Amino acid sequence: MKSNTITQENIKILMEIFYEKIRKDENLGSIFNNAIGTSDKQWEEHKIKIGNFWSGILLGKGDYNGQPLKKHLELPSFPKEFFEIWLKLFEESLDKIYNEEMKNVILQRAQMIASHFKNMLYQ
Repeated sequence: MKSNTITQENIKILMEIFYEKIRKDENLGSIFNNAIGTSDKQWEEHKIKIGNFWSGILLGKGDYNGQPLKKHLELPSFPKEFFEIWLKLFEESLDKIYNEEMKNVILQRAQMIASHFKNMLYQ
């Protein structure tokens, strides 16, 4: 049964599902592997960090400490269409965990973040 609430536990599951898709994606995998590293340990640390980011946004708690836009600005350039791939994989991951209402709440936030990042990177 899909969740009708957002919890730290299902955010953690979301990170597992989502980043498994990212690592395998033909367009995004190499970008993320170059930025994060290729070891499972490096990816675990990244999933925890980004899980804390989403916990802060969605639950108002978490100990995320970072500058996500700055990190994206430091990446080698990539096609802005990759944001759509990122969003598609994120939505697919959300769909595995959340009911339609919760999925849409989180997806709307992700779309806003992606739009802001895209505007800043490709102005």
